[in-house]
Amino acid sequence: MMFKNVPTLAQLIRTLQKVPYLSSKNIYRVASYFLHFSDEQVDAFCAVLKKAKQNIVHCDVCFNWREKEGVCVFCTSSKRDQSIICILETWQDVLTIERTEGFEGVYHILGGVICPLDGIGPDDLTIDALIKRVKKKDIKEIILALNQTPEGEATSAYINKKLHNCDVIVSCLARGIPVGSSIETMDRLTVYKALSERRPF
Repeated sequence: MMFKNVPTLAQLIRTLQKVPYLSSKNIYRVASYFLHFSDEQVDAFCAVLKKAKQNIVHCDVCFNWREKEGVCVFCTSSKRDQSIICILETWQDVLTIERTEGFEGVYHILGGVICPLDGIGPDDLTIDALIKRVKKKDIKEIILALNQTPEGEATSAYINKKLHNCDVIVSCLARGIPVGSSIETMDRLTVYKALSERRPF
C-alpha cells in the first residue's frame, strides 16, 4: 500500500480525494503545497476556511451567497431590475454573467440540475422557491440560462412547465453557447451575445 509507512500523509491524500473537481493528478501537488506551509500559514488557512463556513450563507430569495449579518447585493439593489430573473445552476455562473456587464436583472440559483442518475430530483433544487417567488412578486421575465446539456435542457423544460400558469415571459439563452458546454468556461463576448439575443423558450 502506498504511504503505508506514512499513515498521516495517506490520510491527507484520502481527504483531498474527497474534494470534488480536484483532479487525481493534482492531489499530490496540493498535498505537497500544504505540507510546505509554515505553522502560521496553516493556522491562517484554517481560520479563513472556518470563518467562511460560519459567516457565509445562502440568500433566502435568490440562493446566492451573502454574509450572514449582511444583505444580498443583488436582491437589495435599487439599480437592478427586480422584475427580470436569470436562472442559473450555480453561483459560479453568476460571476460569468456579471463579467459581460450586460445584464441588469437579478438571479436565482438552482443549486444544480435535475439528474435522476445522480439521485437529484426537482425537490433537491430551489425550483419550488422560484415558483413562489414568481407568484409573490411582479416578475416580467424569466431567463433560463442553464448549461445546454441533456440535464440542463430537461430542467429548463420542467421549470417552463411549472411556470405555465404564471403571467411571465420565459426565455432562454440564444444558441451562441455550444451545446454540451459550460457557461462557466465561456468567454465574455459569447455569453453576452447569448444573453442579449435570447429567444422565447
